[in-house]
Amino acid sequence: MDKVFEGLTPELLWKHFDEIRKIPRCSGSEEKIIDYIVNFAKERNLDYKVDEVGNVVIKKKATPGKEGKPGVILQGHIDMVCEKNNDVQHDFTKDPIKVVREGDWLTADGTTLGADNGIGVAAALAILDDDSLVHGPVEALFTVDEERGLTGAANISADSLNGRILLNLDSEDDGVFTIGCAGGGDSLFKLEFEKINPENNKTIKINVSGLKGGHSGIDINKGRGNAIKILTRVLFDIREKNNFELAIIEGGDKRNAIPREAHAIIVLDSKDESSVKAIAEKVNNEVKEELKGTDDGVKIDVLDSEKVDKVVTNSVRDKIINTILALPHGVLAMSQAIEGLVESSTNLAAVHTNDNYFEIVKSSRSSINSMLGFILKSLKAFAQLINASIEQPPPYPGWTPNPSSPLLQTMKDIYKNLFGKEPVVEAIHAGLETGIIGEKIPGMDMISFGPTIKNPHSPDEKVEINTVERFWTLLTKTLEHLAS
Repeated sequence: MDKVFEGLTPELLWKHFDEIRKIPRCSGSEEKIIDYIVNFAKERNLDYKVDEVGNVVIKKKATPGKEGKPGVILQGHIDMVCEKNNDVQHDFTKDPIKVVREGDWLTADGTTLGADNGIGVAAALAILDDDSLVHGPVEALFTVDEERGLTGAANISADSLNGRILLNLDSEDDGVFTIGCAGGGDSLFKLEFEKINPENNKTIKINVSGLKGGHSGIDINKGRGNAIKILTRVLFDIREKNNFELAIIEGGDKRNAIPREAHAIIVLDSKDESSVKAIAEKVNNEVKEELKGTDDGVKIDVLDSEKVDKVVTNSVRDKIINTILALPHGVLAMSQAIEGLVESSTNLAAVHTNDNYFEIVKSSRSSINSMLGFILKSLKAFAQLINASIEQPPPYPGWTPNPSSPLLQTMKDIYKNLFGKEPVVEAIHAGLETGIIGEKIPGMDMISFGPTIKNPHSPDEKVEINTVERFWTLLTKTLEHLAS
């Protein structure tokens, strides 16, 4: 193992996480991690199956004498969000994640860590690898492409699993049991344009950086800045005072991450450059004050840029600026049933400039399926107003909480006996694969839990080391109890 993991317990879990962090596994490119898991099963003579989308199920027989006990499914996703800071040299297709230890936390060197859901996957592999543990029949379900759209879960075959107790290992708060989640759906706008030659002589880049970003569900209520919105605010104010031509606008990446960085390339008369810098500084100061205490690092820079050959017409420029400013972002409604829970939200996730169209990506969530449908209809109506095309893949369902779950009561008792306090039981404003699995396989009793992971989906992602050991203890004791 890498020396950063030396002395960490449970050793077997960290051993597997060390191997996982070396393997490329961005969403949609999980071939190498699938191979690793399959080889793991072959080396240990465990039954396994890979379905047509890449989900892997590994089955481990019960401890002798426990064959008749209820079967338990350990479930996690093998893909990760691949995000890095602009100044970091890292190739996610081949470079291992560089892990850094900071006190009781593990983080990465300017990239996402992949603890989401690498710790859960490592825990499941460690269970399969440890013959000293007591348990009934175990099935480990490793799903693909969770982060982009829960693709793996959506393609699970109901007859591929025998157990009806599912432990989802993809939560991010120690001592919290998740028993419900939001459903979600994406919207992809395409606004076509024709390019023309620029008339002005000065090309500059306006760059927004320094924001925290974060998970578009879990962190949407934390008041963090959206780099795309801030960038477009600058462009709007420049347009009020100066004529300019727009060549490129880029920001964000993953649909489920709040955009941390964005930039635009514009062409203007050189005499207006000082005015543009003054406007950018003014907006920077305004945004810093607005985000004070929540996202203090925001920075807007005006930089020289290489000359561009083509720009869009001013009418298209205005349409993209107005569209981005007008599209909603953030919390839309709070739950009336659960105090403090976001009911509905929408994330302005990304904007990209392609050869002949702008692309805007929106990700929306709600714990009420009819409300999610209404939000998606509203965005479709918006697209019609601006004569843009829109693609909306089928949304995924939420997971309705069951406070009377036998599994919940069992795990609450185990947790209190282990740690001397009650766990927190909650629903979350994020998509979990449990929603889809529960819909596909009725009667599944499910709980999601995990160690503490901060800032998932961003280069600030980190996992708290001592909570990983508690997570492992709870997991192994739960399996032991269910086999008693």
